[in-house]
Amino acid sequence: MTEGFRVTGIGRHFDSALTEHSNFDPLVVDLSLLDQLPEQFKQLRANTPALEGVICCAGYGRFGSLEQFSQQQIRSLIDLNLTSQILLVREFLPVLKRQEYGNLVIIGSEAALSGGRNGAIYSASKFALRGFAQSLRKECAASGVRVGIVNPGMVATDFFQELDFRPGSSQDQHLTTHDVADAVWLMLNARQGAAIDEINLSPQKRVIEFGKPEQRKKERE
Repeated sequence: MTEGFRVTGIGRHFDSALTEHSNFDPLVVDLSLLDQLPEQFKQLRANTPALEGVICCAGYGRFGSLEQFSQQQIRSLIDLNLTSQILLVREFLPVLKRQEYGNLVIIGSEAALSGGRNGAIYSASKFALRGFAQSLRKECAASGVRVGIVNPGMVATDFFQELDFRPGSSQDQHLTTHDVADAVWLMLNARQGAAIDEINLSPQKRVIEFGKPEQRKKERE
């Protein structure tokens, strides 16, 4: 936004640092309500006169053995992490193709590179996103639209607030949102005619801290 672009953000809630920015337009949408999304995205497209690119970064994590997931929990995770992203791209990709330029960046995960214990459903959603990005890369190359995916490791955000694990607290044990933003910006600023297909981003050290949120809170007190 400091480069003069106007950004529309889609989500259920927004940080005040974003909403107070003069070039940021928040659009409150619950991406888990799939049946409502096509019409909401259609309205958004109609209200977007100029489009430079789309960044897909919605998602949440739920972890455990497969048999610990209910049918609804499986569907909810796949709906948000994967299907909502596909619906968003479906609405805006024709615009990018017609204008023969633009960027589509998908935020994946290190879970898209290697499945892990207790991460079967989460990894399935991220592996699918990676395949989605790779297929669109080939589909869009002739049109001039660039498609890339960023696969971050563990980022220190509220993603872990309700989980029983989180990355280490030292600077070299976790990523920051700025690290991910820098990777996206690198893709967006690649020379015209060049495309960065994929960036795998990770902390220098892999450290995971375990414990329920309330337990970690007591330990800090």
